[in-house]
Amino acid sequence: MFPTFEILVALIVCATLLPLSRCTKWWIRDLDFPRLQLAILSLVVLVAQCILLDWSDSLFHLLALVNAACLAYQAWWIIPYTKPFPNEVKMSVGAAPDRQIRILTANVYTPNRNTDGLIALIREHQPHIFVTLETDSWWQERLDVLDPDYPYSIKCPLDNLYGMHVYSRLPLEDSEIQFLVEDDIPSMHTLVTLKSGHKVRMHFLHPTPPSPTEHEESTQRDAELLVVAKSVAGLDTPVIVAGDLNDVAWSTTTRLFRKISGLLDPRIGRGMFNTFHADFWFARWPLDHLFHSQHFTLSFIRRLPSFGSDHFPMLVELTYDRANGMEQEGLEADEEDHQLADEKIAAEPVEVDDVHEPEPQGVPARGIST
Repeated sequence: MFPTFEILVALIVCATLLPLSRCTKWWIRDLDFPRLQLAILSLVVLVAQCILLDWSDSLFHLLALVNAACLAYQAWWIIPYTKPFPNEVKMSVGAAPDRQIRILTANVYTPNRNTDGLIALIREHQPHIFVTLETDSWWQERLDVLDPDYPYSIKCPLDNLYGMHVYSRLPLEDSEIQFLVEDDIPSMHTLVTLKSGHKVRMHFLHPTPPSPTEHEESTQRDAELLVVAKSVAGLDTPVIVAGDLNDVAWSTTTRLFRKISGLLDPRIGRGMFNTFHADFWFARWPLDHLFHSQHFTLSFIRRLPSFGSDHFPMLVELTYDRANGMEQEGLEADEEDHQLADEKIAAEPVEVDDVHEPEPQGVPARGIST
């Protein structure tokens, strides 16, 4: 019986320790993803050890201690995304409708053809802005039926699973489509005007993941996230960053993004809101994100029903409330964090100055596209 537990604990230890390195190889960075699954496995093995092994054996105590340490470490990463943990973002109180912004994000999965399902969700929930990822020309044709309700748009249909579209009821200004790190991977940057007149800087991202079918290392994803983080750090302007970041909420890189940018995560203390994979309940993690500056409090955050994609859509409503929001605190970066961010950015041919910084202009554009 002992060899079985020795092997299981050894695997748990390897899966726990390898992500501690700064190695960017995909098979190491992807171990950031299943921390919940690893914690559950560790707990099951620990209970089985206590039931099946001889407590008087010194090897039992060693295996149990090592396994318990791994369980505690994995839990440390995911506990902030459970309800007992204190909220990072306050709930909105007495919110004025003209200060609210409701955003729906949906990775549609290009081969999925259930446009009616997504359109039904949009019409049901009436977001001010909806963002689609992996949308090609076929998807654009069908989503354009919503143009009368969403007259402002940014459109970049692509056939490589990285097309992106933004449709908005609210005016968009100084919008730009950029290819920051890779020539075929777009990001969108714009300034939206709330009904109250407040301007909000928005960045929509979908960097490539580290995987055997995409990139052997995470450098492209990490660099794109961190140049945007540095571009919004310390701004007095309200900021929202959203999209499928191909990274989990609790990874080293996403935490570094939050530290460098100073943006808040409304999921902290509320839940994981696992959006991928929609078809496999046992292998899900939070890949679709929305981060925002202290200018906002939270009206609600929801994971919406599946419409045939491998991702669930997310719906978040924020309220511009600078007075109450400025009391909120996120993660803080130290000198080592800034050094690590600079190293990750330097690994790719991109600089912070490359990120478009939307500024108020004259008459808002009705739409831009590639």
